[in-house]
Amino acid sequence: MPAPLKVALLGCGVVGTQVARRLVEHADELASRVGTRVDLVGIAVRDVAVPREDVTGTPLADLLTADAEALVDGADVVVELMGGIEPARTLILRAIQGGASVVTANKALLAQDGPALYAAADAAGVDLYFEAAVAGAIPIVRPVRESLAGDQVQRVLGIVNGTTNYVLDRMTTEGLELDQAVKEAQSLGYAEADPSADVDGYDAAAKAAILASLAFHTRVSLDDVSREGIGAVTADDVAWAQRTGHVIKLLAIAERNTSGGVTGIQVRVHPALVPADHPLAGVHGAFNAVFVEAEAAGELMFYGRGAGGAPTSSAVLGDLVSVARHRVLGGRGPVESSYAALPVLPADAARTKFQVRLDVADRPGVLAQVAARLADQDVSIEAVRQTAARVVEDDGADVAVARLLITTHAAPESALTATVAALTQLDAVRDVVSVLRVEGA
Repeated sequence: MPAPLKVALLGCGVVGTQVARRLVEHADELASRVGTRVDLVGIAVRDVAVPREDVTGTPLADLLTADAEALVDGADVVVELMGGIEPARTLILRAIQGGASVVTANKALLAQDGPALYAAADAAGVDLYFEAAVAGAIPIVRPVRESLAGDQVQRVLGIVNGTTNYVLDRMTTEGLELDQAVKEAQSLGYAEADPSADVDGYDAAAKAAILASLAFHTRVSLDDVSREGIGAVTADDVAWAQRTGHVIKLLAIAERNTSGGVTGIQVRVHPALVPADHPLAGVHGAFNAVFVEAEAAGELMFYGRGAGGAPTSSAVLGDLVSVARHRVLGGRGPVESSYAALPVLPADAARTKFQVRLDVADRPGVLAQVAARLADQDVSIEAVRQTAARVVEDDGADVAVARLLITTHAAPESALTATVAALTQLDAVRDVVSVLRVEGA
């Protein structure tokens, strides 16, 4: 057997602990798959003295070190599970420049500085693998980057954040308000004490940038992703979605599009109505799923656990075995593919259906006024539903108010924005209650 490969682990959180344990407990089996032993030589942490569940009092405790630089310098493979931008970025670049291959799950760093990391790995002739950065245990990076390399991807539509999917699922199944569902997710460990990265869509946007870069052979950064979280979604929105045969999901969408005669890609994250018979509508709890539409392969769906120590460690170790085999047998994994260099189109270039809910005065001619405002923006109505009028008090007088739900045909986002602005100017429109996109129809 060739000499053992030295593996440095940066970070000892939930995922890092699982990776370390599996490296030690399955050492013989991993050696058989790689062709030599893969020895964990150290685990870099900020403070060695901090007690760590499942580490303190075990042989793993002897591997803890606060000297991440020295650990990286002596490694053949570096596994980065620290998260965040710094010091992860500096340590990864140091590892690459020192000739080590790198496995990372750092979606934020890849979305922000991916091109610099890819270029450094290419120049050094080492691997940079990151399957665990998107959708946890689900193998999606490798299929998009390798299995579909000979195809042309048209669209990627995915639920890539388990926390928000759990929250929206609980709102759907139990009628909870958003804050109630978030607190429940926090109590179960699905959401952080500060849930803003999930609820505001930042986590999903980083993953969308990575998937778009791979699928369309174009560099896409986090700044290129139009982002809207679920903070404005109410229990009433969820109930109305069910009445119209939909469920609400936070979706990451990357698609090939043409706007103004220019073909490019449009990348966005936002809550959307998904038809109840669409495969993504059946993704419950903290699970993730990614739906890919390709020219030759057609429709593909990848489904599984999107987070958690054990599931994510599976993806990390899969990458580790791949890069380790390359070091033993020779060869390299795929490098960055950005040859297409498609322009990233602005958010208002997206075309989709919308559902608009309005509270309007219940009197003749109101629907015609609303339809006229949509027609002014070249937005076509697909369906209209109206509830029975209810009486509300307005300046001491009783006023009859009805709820209108309008579903449009596909239209540019810019047209819908202009339409909503025009509707608010109508005297008969008392409130634009909600505007939700419809995807997958």
